[in-house]
Parts: sequence; structure tokens; C-alpha cells
Amino acid sequence: MGRLAGKIALITGAARGQGAAAARRFAEEGALVMIADVDDAGGKELADGLGDPARYVHLDVSDEDDWARAVERTVAEFGGLNVLVNNAGVLHFSALHQTSLADYERVIRVNQIGAFLGMRSVVEPMSAAGGGSIVNVSSVEGLAGMPFLVAYTASKFAIRGMTKVAALELGERGIRVNSLHPGMIDTRMVRDAAGGADVDFSPIARRLALGRVGQPEEIAHLALFLASDESSYCTGGEFVADGGATATHALKI
Repeated sequence: MGRLAGKIALITGAARGQGAAAARRFAEEGALVMIADVDDAGGKELADGLGDPARYVHLDVSDEDDWARAVERTVAEFGGLNVLVNNAGVLHFSALHQTSLADYERVIRVNQIGAFLGMRSVVEPMSAAGGGSIVNVSSVEGLAGMPFLVAYTASKFAIRGMTKVAALELGERGIRVNSLHPGMIDTRMVRDAAGGADVDFSPIARRLALGRVGQPEEIAHLALFLASDESSYCTGGEFVADGGATATHALKI
């Protein structure tokens, strides 16, 4: 029996990067997985590759109607829903005084409002299933600030706070809610935002205790723990996987 046997999971932003790694890991451990994304080609390809345990659904996480359809389809095809991984996100670098309202709102709509709509959408099906686990992917930028990431940092702090409110409200329903805080992870989203596929991560890696950036699969392992019954007494918590980034302070040489 796998660690997620009997679990039915919906993972957002799952066509690539951390979401895709989580989808693969969850399926390996016995879960039925609804892969949700706006990248239809990538999402369908991943679902086809995983076979019977996986399906794909188009989901713009900032759209209420899309959420209703995605949850309804998950329940209809798999018979329920007891795990949600709110992973979808966008990253935007700009100085505070150069950040347009449109760019700020775009980040908030996807990262913050998307997580809110996701949590709200699964309360009833998870309650009907007797409980469940919500994993909200925040960031180390949800724990401390970083220059040039005002919108992203705001959204990730919000996810951290909403997680605690949801944990307090939903505990009596048997629904656990935790935030996951990755550090610098080597994904296409990060590479694109940092300048392209050939970006050099070594200057950042040298500042980390482990001396390297992380891989999507390492975040998937932590998401798996939070989705599984192994974390049955964990709710409202902050789970960090950052190579030691938050172990230091700004005076580190």
C-alpha cells in the first residue's frame, strides 16, 4: 500500500515544475490525481504519462467558475476529494516604484486569490469525505521580505496568514491546513523570471547552508508528507524546505 492509498488529490499549477513533481510523487504513492493548470498541452501530456491514476482539467485559479468546474469534475471522476495542493503561482521582479498596479494585481490574483478560492471550493467535498488536507504553497518570501518582489512577497505572506485562519476554522471538520515554504528551487518559472534557461544559480547557492539550490522533487516529498496521514497532528503549521536560507540573517558574509 502506498503512503497516499485512498487519497484523491487536486494539484494546481501541476503541468510543470513543483506541481508536476508533486503529481508524479502522489501517483507513485497510490493517490488519484487531478492535474490542474492553464497549460493544457503540458497538463494533458503529464496526465497521459501517469495513466489511470491521473486526469487533467483546465483551471485558471483566479476564476471562481473554473474552480467550481474543477472540483465538480474531480468528485465526479474519482468519487471524492480529500487533498488540495494550492501550488499555482507567478513570479514578478520589479522595484517598488516601478511596479505597475496591473502587475501587482496579476500576482495577487493568481497567488493569493487563487489560494483563497481553492480553499473555499474544497470545504464541502472534504467535509463530505470526512476530512482532508490542504497544502498551501507559500515561499520563504512568506516568512521574510526580498527586494524587487513586493507583489510576490505580499501574496506569499497572505497565504501564510490565510492558512492559519483556515486551520482554525476547519479543524472541527477534520480538515488540516498547512503552508509549505520552498526556498530557491530550480524550476522553469524561477529561471524565466531570473533571466532565462541559462541563468547561473551559483552565486545564490554559495549563500545557502547546503551550498546548492533545490529541486522540485524535494518539495514534492514535503507535500507528500503533508498530504498523507503521517502528518495527522499537523495543522496551521509552516513547513520550510530552503537549504538553510532562513537560518541566517542579512549580515551573513
